[in-house]
Amino acid sequence: QVQLVESGGGLVQAGGSLRLSCAASGRAFSFNGMGWYRQAPGKQRELVASITSGGSTNYADSAKGRFTISRDNAKNTVYLQMNSLKPEDTAVYYCNAFGLLVPGAPFASWGQGTQVTVSS
Repeated sequence: QVQLVESGGGLVQAGGSLRLSCAASGRAFSFNGMGWYRQAPGKQRELVASITSGGSTNYADSAKGRFTISRDNAKNTVYLQMNSLKPEDTAVYYCNAFGLLVPGAPFASWGQGTQVTVSS
């Protein structure tokens, strides 16, 4: 099984920055995609940003220009640099990864979530 452990959440004032990290442990044949989702109280979980093993990125409109996703394939770790944070960015942020445990056996894993709170 692949386990994901997030870190880096916390409380920050509006306009501040945070960097989230997510490290994958466990053996896998490949990690095809990794990404960050978030869920605010009373709202559905939504994609924030994702990145493929080749480095192609995708961002939610709300994250474009403020957030940057990156990954270290050697460490199976994905990062989310969040700048110019707004109160509406307050949510639990979840790391996601999918790939193949072995050829023909896909997996998808979620982290436990890390709270990000932006005060006005």
